Amino acid sequence: MSTCTTCPYCGVGCGVLASPDGTIKGDPNHPANFGRLCSKGSALGETIDLEGRLLAPQIDGTQADWDTAIDLVAAKFRDAIRDHGPDSVAFYVSGQLLTEDYYAANKLMKGFIGSANIDTNSRLCMASSVAGHKRAFGSDTVPGTYEDLEQADLIVLVGSNLAWCHPVLHQRIAEAKAARPNMRVVNVDPRRTATTQLADIHLQIAPDGDIALFNGLLTHLVAEGHVDADYVEKHVNGFDAATLAAQATDPAESGLDPDALRQFYSLWADTQKVVTVYSQGVNQSSCGSDKVNAILNCHLATGRIGRPGCGPFSVTGQPNAMGGREVGGLANMLANHLDIENADHRTAVQNFWDSPTMCTAPGLKAVDLFKACADGKIKALWVMSTNPAASMPDAETVADAIANVPFTVVSDIMARTDTGDLANVLLPATGWGEKDGTVTNSERRMSRQRAFLPVPGSARPDWRIICDVACAMGFDAAFSYDSPAAIFREYAALSLAAKPFDRDFDINGLVDISDDAYAHFEPVQWPVPAKGSGRARFFADGQFFHADGKARMLPLTAPERSVSEGFHLNTGRIRDQWHTMSRTGKSPRLGAHLAEPFVEICPEDARNMGLDIVELVELESGGRTSVLRALPTDRVAQGQLFAPMHWTRQRNAAGPVNSVIRTRTDLVSGQPALKAGRVSARRFEAKWYGFIASAELIKPQGEYCAVARSATGWQAEMAGSTMLEDPQGLLADLVALSGDDISQLHDPATGMTRIAYRADSVLHTVMYCAASPVAVSRGHAVSLIGTQVPMLDALSGRNRANAKDPGATVCACMGVGMNDLRQAISAGATSVDALGAATGAGTNCGACRPELAALLPTQIKAMAAE
Repeated sequence: MSTCTTCPYCGVGCGVLASPDGTIKGDPNHPANFGRLCSKGSALGETIDLEGRLLAPQIDGTQADWDTAIDLVAAKFRDAIRDHGPDSVAFYVSGQLLTEDYYAANKLMKGFIGSANIDTNSRLCMASSVAGHKRAFGSDTVPGTYEDLEQADLIVLVGSNLAWCHPVLHQRIAEAKAARPNMRVVNVDPRRTATTQLADIHLQIAPDGDIALFNGLLTHLVAEGHVDADYVEKHVNGFDAATLAAQATDPAESGLDPDALRQFYSLWADTQKVVTVYSQGVNQSSCGSDKVNAILNCHLATGRIGRPGCGPFSVTGQPNAMGGREVGGLANMLANHLDIENADHRTAVQNFWDSPTMCTAPGLKAVDLFKACADGKIKALWVMSTNPAASMPDAETVADAIANVPFTVVSDIMARTDTGDLANVLLPATGWGEKDGTVTNSERRMSRQRAFLPVPGSARPDWRIICDVACAMGFDAAFSYDSPAAIFREYAALSLAAKPFDRDFDINGLVDISDDAYAHFEPVQWPVPAKGSGRARFFADGQFFHADGKARMLPLTAPERSVSEGFHLNTGRIRDQWHTMSRTGKSPRLGAHLAEPFVEICPEDARNMGLDIVELVELESGGRTSVLRALPTDRVAQGQLFAPMHWTRQRNAAGPVNSVIRTRTDLVSGQPALKAGRVSARRFEAKWYGFIASAELIKPQGEYCAVARSATGWQAEMAGSTMLEDPQGLLADLVALSGDDISQLHDPATGMTRIAYRADSVLHTVMYCAASPVAVSRGHAVSLIGTQVPMLDALSGRNRANAKDPGATVCACMGVGMNDLRQAISAGATSVDALGAATGAGTNCGACRPELAALLPTQIKAMAAE
């Protein structure tokens, strides 16, 4: 029996059919995905085990009962407020909380503690979009729908590797383009990514060149007569000032040549149905809000907004970043898209909550919040369902700041995280599949997450933990909910109380939702008015949410291009991992595609450093370092680097790459510039390299030790800058050895040392170390763990002559490797569909199809050369 629920990963909000045995399928009836799933969603069944779970409260590392833990948390927060005031405490929450969790936390902090010091990791992904929307529209409104992506004649993807970060939307666009070959796609990105395979044009823009690009577009639209003068006159303010600022901008500051600019400008101007999709490449910048408004200016000037197939579209990175925005989960917002700065809004919310107090000013945004922790201003901190000690810029400084707080509580599903390791109190929360509530996706569609698994140990849902603490602080009457449905009803009723302010957010039609109706809640886009029907799109009628009912175009200045020494470091996501891997890191197949942290580097830069493809790079900034595997590739331009952000101290001895990202923020949104690091880079002078496969969790340590889940346990890549004197001692440090059934072989010719450890007659661990990168078949070594293989075969690290070696994984869903694909191409599979038919690659989630398309011409060319 399967349960209809919603995926816990990105903001696409895909419907999932999930069963307790781990069977996962896409929901064919959910309007976000119509049955499609990406590789991460498809592997959800591999992540619902209890390994590593936090199953009981802990106080200072010792298990405790709930009453003791709740009373302690309540007392510490109460004491801090009494002695230092309400702004001495803070919550840092998450876009992975459900809306009901978010609502309860926001209500407690802003209406009962009386501070706005509640911010969220959504600050790191979409705060600049919120700021841009509010400046242009008067509200944080996403105008369009996913259907617009299929109806557009031109899609411009700006700072968005959609193929890897929002794969289901990429699939929808790819299928629409296949059905309508005249549809055009433009990819605006400093990197050549998997998304570029879909594009007709790739504009390899300079970092932060977006404002120059879109100011140039606005200038072109004005000069060539493409402005919708009637729409602008009736519905838009600021056109003249925005145009003058745009005309003062040199489009060459975008880093693009005149021919590329002319081609793009003409295509955009001549296409009525155009959707501009943007994501972290726009938002995660010190000028992210202005980038957003540069895009919005062009859509407002042409009236290409709110109609089928046209408009700007911000795609969010987390499953409930939108829900958090709706309930006021950011430090500068109130619930239901109301404003903290507006006294009438504050009064309405306080009266509705019947709360003893109300925050009167915005609270500390994420970067400032952790600076206040470092400065000793925060006396009690509660982190919920997120890992700022790894995900924030300048991550080591943030970890030190959290450690400086006198009392820190972390509620999470995992017993060990970089942030949890710093906590005084750990509170076990229920995870995906165990909790109930709602989430809102990037197109304003509310869906249900539903429980299909029993609650493990003594874990509790986040909303209940928050309410238990609130009650222990003396706020019983306001937090005595008996279910998430009760919280949702109150949330909807607040929407009714906010009705006089004529805001965009309206779910008045759900005020009286029954428990049964909530249980059977079908996905729905807001607004959901009490009377009449809602609408899929906003602003085609020219009605905006500023006081005068008009939109605002903004005059924007493009930043000067950086001429700093060193490299520009761009960080981001990879196809098969998510955030800090507490969930995706459990899945062997998701770890198979890219199993260790890496840095993409231009081949010329690699040559100048004396780097080989399998060697390591040390990045440095501000005295902090990170060691990563070198990946020379023409996907990045000279002087630029790209590194994924997923690896934490739990999986990488060298620590998170965000340790070398200095803290720079957008002055309007407070969003950190996570894609704009400046670093030095040099070859890591390794004296030895190693690879280990084991049945048990490997403890990362040393200068470089990157751990990943494998099909038979765990594996790790290792290296050090001093000679390895005692390989067996290293092995004993990495895994627990309970016996002496150990074989060691040293090959003087190659300098390689091989060690195998057997427990209960089966191979438990095998390790290979050498002075140069270890040449063994990783997949073969991993496959031997747990078998009764002879020790000499294990030590060899090589397949037998007749054994199949699929090669490096390309398709995680179907377990298809590079060697499988090369063999299929040699046998005549010369298209992506033919490769799918021959190997299964790309036939499940489709996320690897861009890589298959990129592989084909190189392999066919190689065959022709033979």
